[in-house]
Amino acid sequence: MNEYVISREELRKWCSVPVDELGTHPDRKMELMMGEDKTALLEEIGNMITDEVIANNAVGKNTVWILPGGIGKVYDVFIRRVNEERISLKNLYVFHVDQWLDWEYRLFPTTNLRFSMKGKMLQSFYAKIDPELNVPEGQRYFPDPADPDLIDNKIEELGGVDTILGGVGCKGLIGWNERPISNVHHITLEQYANSKTRAVHMTDETIIAYAEREFGGCYEALPPNGITIGMKSMLTAKRAIFIVMTGSWKETVVRVAMFSEPTVEYPVTLFPKYVPQCIMCCDRKTADHVISREYQDAPILR
Repeated sequence: MNEYVISREELRKWCSVPVDELGTHPDRKMELMMGEDKTALLEEIGNMITDEVIANNAVGKNTVWILPGGIGKVYDVFIRRVNEERISLKNLYVFHVDQWLDWEYRLFPTTNLRFSMKGKMLQSFYAKIDPELNVPEGQRYFPDPADPDLIDNKIEELGGVDTILGGVGCKGLIGWNERPISNVHHITLEQYANSKTRAVHMTDETIIAYAEREFGGCYEALPPNGITIGMKSMLTAKRAIFIVMTGSWKETVVRVAMFSEPTVEYPVTLFPKYVPQCIMCCDRKTADHVISREYQDAPILR
């Protein structure tokens, strides 16, 4: 069976939608949560996830999350409310989406707060929560190449995920679930949707993106590998909230995520097929595609 491939005509069509029409467009596959103030948007997400724990606690249900590492303002709101409102996290299960691995596919020590997700989250998240309220240590999960099946098995045992939060790469990666690039192996859409927690080698485009953004273009500063929760567990979620606020280089992936059919070319496009509620949260600048404003009379993508 032929798999869907995004055409140049579709890209032009999606990138040409005026920003003020995105949220109500009849072809959209995700909800749009957009605003001028990035901080206000992140605080709103922090309140959304806090309210989810409160609601589940009220009826004696577990709350199951997949969380990334780089959304401090979201976590600040969550931590403040937990501590001030005395919200118990004893029924919260947290699965951290990925970790960096060195060139030999080994984890970094937790003292390396830049490249150890576990070290970073222990210090910046768990250490700030009142011990009487905190997530039990046995309910905090980090991907580990020594036991890659642990997370998938536990999520299945718990009956799936309530909410996944995550950023989105410029080619649609979630966690380290990047688009498969190989001249000799083909991964089908079905295989990709069933992918498990696994070690991965970073694509050059991901290394370049991080190096340009954080390390002055020094590509050698980035580890070459990672370990990520796979799409199989992610796609059990009842809600996915994607946070994309890094400006012009994410304008296209916002449009693809909003309108495309599922394709491994942009892994984020798989979510609307499986996850009942998908929310694209972005600032107006990131949502406002340059092609919709400046190139309508030019032969772009024709």
